[in-house]
Amino acid sequence: MAKSLLLISRQAPWSGPGAREALDIVLAGGAFDLPIGLLFLDDGVFQLIARQDAKAVQQKDLSANLQALPMFGVEDLFICADSAAERGVATEALALADLSVLGAVDIAALIDRYDQVITL
Repeated sequence: MAKSLLLISRQAPWSGPGAREALDIVLAGGAFDLPIGLLFLDDGVFQLIARQDAKAVQQKDLSANLQALPMFGVEDLFICADSAAERGVATEALALADLSVLGAVDIAALIDRYDQVITL
């Protein structure tokens, strides 16, 4: 039986390679039917803001990768309610609709559910 993996994405989309690498890992895991979840925490919640202009910062847009998650079987998607609130990110208007909004206690329980956890 495959071990489950939770990837915690904590970087803003344009602050470095971490956000892209997190999405690449999750997509690869999904392609191989690995039980995988993705939690957007801290500045990682900025990845979920719709209609970002990647060209303005000379980067590749991450929105296509986000939209591909369900096609790769990645359905366990989570966002930290506290991180979103602290950064003024409204959870009702994000690029992904099927996100579970979790508080701190719920995140601790979520981490315990997975065999392995990677933070980027």
